[in-house]
Parts: sequence; structure tokens; C-alpha cells
Amino acid sequence: MKNLVNLLLIAVCISSSLNSFSQKLKSDDIKLMVDENFMTASTNLHHFLRLPNDGNFPEQIENNKAWCDSVFKSLKFKTQTIITEGAPLLFAEKIYHKKRKSILFYLQIDGQPVDRSEWSQNDPFEPVFKTLKNGEWTTEEFDFNQKNIPDDLRIFARSASDSKGPAMSLISALKILKEQHITPEYNIKVVMDFQEELGSPDLPKAVLNNKSLLQAEMLLIMDGTRHLSNLPTLTYGARGITTATITIFGSTDALHSGQYGNYAPNPVFKAAQLISSFKDEKGIVQINEFYEGVHLSDRDKELLNSIPENMDSLNLRLGIATFEKVADTYQEALQFPSFNIRGLKAGWTGKEVRTLIPEEVIIEIDMRLVPETPGERQIELLRAHIKEEGFYIVDSIPTKEERAAYPKLVSLDYRIGSKPFRTEMDSSIGEFLNSALTKVFGNTIVNMRTTGGSQPMAPFIEALNIPAVSIRIPNPDNNIHAPNENLRMGNYKEGIISCIAVLTEKLP
Repeated sequence: MKNLVNLLLIAVCISSSLNSFSQKLKSDDIKLMVDENFMTASTNLHHFLRLPNDGNFPEQIENNKAWCDSVFKSLKFKTQTIITEGAPLLFAEKIYHKKRKSILFYLQIDGQPVDRSEWSQNDPFEPVFKTLKNGEWTTEEFDFNQKNIPDDLRIFARSASDSKGPAMSLISALKILKEQHITPEYNIKVVMDFQEELGSPDLPKAVLNNKSLLQAEMLLIMDGTRHLSNLPTLTYGARGITTATITIFGSTDALHSGQYGNYAPNPVFKAAQLISSFKDEKGIVQINEFYEGVHLSDRDKELLNSIPENMDSLNLRLGIATFEKVADTYQEALQFPSFNIRGLKAGWTGKEVRTLIPEEVIIEIDMRLVPETPGERQIELLRAHIKEEGFYIVDSIPTKEERAAYPKLVSLDYRIGSKPFRTEMDSSIGEFLNSALTKVFGNTIVNMRTTGGSQPMAPFIEALNIPAVSIRIPNPDNNIHAPNENLRMGNYKEGIISCIAVLTEKLP
């Protein structure tokens, strides 16, 4: 009996020692642990990227879900599938402390579709390591037994940066802590989304149906690109998105331009007139009340303009002579809704060009939203503007009677995507994360009020009533969504360091 008591006392002492050690971890301790385990973390990332992950294909979703399920079970997490009307979500949880709170981590697992012919490698799902030599990306033969991985080495593959790299940063951090017998400072919940690139259509209902399961103190988002400086970045919000398709109708069929030119109106010119009405020459949207409700206080501007940015350098990098005058700076511009024409279609071009008057013109639009400008409102403002420009709006293909009565015919279809969200920068979650990251990176943390892109976080924030912040890891020049997407290995390493720092930081 005495021996049993002694063993129990030893176990308690060991447990107490491990917990206190996690609280005493210093920057050098964390960086050394990551260095010693970085080859394994890189190998695991390489394996993960080899799984095709287009959310349009159920078999690819299932393969990635199975991989994630296996990984979290190996970390001693309890996992379960959240069934939805469409693609499932995967949930994982580990209770480290019975009387402590939980943090919910969001991981995006799917990626954009690929056009293999546009990639500078045979297969976007067969990762390739490259370095920049004489202005060209050169493939490097990678030895998985080597000890050191150069920070500037990059791994090229679909989802390397968006967002399997960030997901693997968290997973690698958890794995390192487990192997070092270091307990995180709080309980951990993880939700994995397999259709984020499709707008996460089933996420809002799934969150509502699983509120108690997902409830946590805060939401940390492992997704998104760093600030242009490539310094460690925290982002406190994201713009929402609404897309619209405007079709301008001409004649019933395409017409011979010689036979009917000067007689049958060409809808391209009507489209040009409508397009030119959307913005003035300064780039400011001319749709009435489009920016209504958006106001930046002096404090907002102070925080935004404290971010290290050089407008001349940004313009040079983008290849533009000047910027649109919606706001005075890039960061301020991100706080306003945007109006973008993302595609146009009318007839043929190049070797396919024909001497025809097109029968219709299709204008594809996306509008980025901020909390003050909900998607439904912006669509109605767009509809009113089209009418003010003299167009008659039809539901689909115009009838003969409508064609005979109205010279300017148009249809408007739209989709409301993810909602915008914003967490206050001067908040406890901001203090918590800045404290953790400053511990390992010093006073180099960039705090951004919002990102220009969209993330499906509003369902969590609204249903669970919790703040959300995105921990940004990938390099800003990562070709997100495009061919030759990549992740700088130094960023991946810093991502793992960031996660360990956050996991071992006491909650406020």
C-alpha cells in the first residue's frame, strides 16, 4: 500500500512538473523543439499535400477526412463526423484540464480546382521543392534524411498555403508537444471544413445544430496569408462576398456583322455603358449608398496606419501606376466594400474570332462585404442602379413581347456567400495572441483589422457568441488559388513555432 501511495505521489509530481514546464517555455526552447522535429513535420506536410482535395468530389473529401481522422486519433483526440445535407465536417476534441476552458480551431482542408496544364510541374498534387535562382524557380532534389531545410526553400503544390500548410502547422505543434510530454494550457476543439472554397454551404446550419459541441472561449482560424511584409500576422476580420451575373440581351441569335451591322444593336456597347456607370475614373463605386454606414474613426485609422507599408513599393510590385481613391491607404481600402468585374463574355476572340454581332453579353461580378454593408442590401442597390441606367430586368430569357417592348434588357442572378466578420483589435483575444507571439518573435507582430478575402466564420461568431482571429502563416507571394501555389518552408517553421507559443500561453 505504501509503495502504491509513493507511485501516485511520483505521478502527481511528474504531471505537475510537466504542466509547470509548459508555462515556463521560453522562445529558445520552442524554436529548438521545432528545429529538432522540422524534418518530420515537413515529411507529414508532403504526404498530406499528395491527397487531391477538390471539394466538388465526394471521394476526395472522404480521403482527406479519413487522413485527418487518423492523425487526430493518433494524437489521442476524440473525433466524430458532423453530418450535414452536403459535405461532412470533422470534429476533434481533447480535454487536457477538467476545469479549464476550450479554444476552437478552424482548419480548411479543401483547395481550389486545378488546371494541370498551367502548372510548372507534372502534377499539382505531387509536391515539388524549388529555390529561386537567377529569377527562375528551380526544382531541387529533396533528401528527406537531411538535417537542415533552408528557410527560403519552397514547396509547390495545391493547398500548400491555402490551407493545408497552416493546418499542418497546428497538427505538427500538437504532435511535438505530445512527444515532449508538454500539456497545452487549455482544452482544444478542432473543426475541419472540406468545402470552404465552395463557400461552406452547409456550415451555418451545422454550427447551429452543434452549438454545445463547438462551444469555446474563442475561435482561432488557421487560414490566410501574411501581411505583405511577411511578418507574423494576426487578422481580426474578413470581408464577406456576394456574386452576381448580369446578362445583357441583344438579338435572339448571333447575327452576321456585314448583313446586320448598322441596324441590329450590339449588346456589347450597352454592356460598356453599364460597366462604365459602376465606377468613376478614380475607382469610386457610383452605385447610390454603396458605402453607406462605413466609418473609420481616428483610432481605427491610427491602428490601420501603424502597419508597416510602403505604397510606392506596393504599386511597383502590383505593376500599377496609381491606386483607386476609395481610401487614402491600402489598409483603409480593405475596410470598405468592393465592386469587381471578375469576368466578361461576348462572342469569340483570337483564332476563334468571327464577324458576328453577339446575341448577349455576360458580366460576372463579385462584391466584397463589410459588416455595415450586408449582401442582400448591396444586391438591391445594384438592382436599383441597373434600373436607373434604363434597363428592364427580366427573370430569365426575355419573351418575344419583352424584346419588342424594351430596348435595354438584362437579367440579374446572384448568390449571397459568406458574411463578413470583425473582432475588436483592442480585446482580450488580441492581448492573448500578441502575448504568445511576442514571446517568440518579439515586437514584430502585424495586427490587421481585416483581410480583403472572405472566410466562413460568421456562423461561429453569431451562433457561439465568441471572438475570432486568424493566425496568418503563408508567405504573401504564395500564388494563392493560382497555378504554382507554394509555401515558403521558413514560414511553415514559424507557423509551428506560432502554434506552440499559442498552445502554451495561459488564457486571460
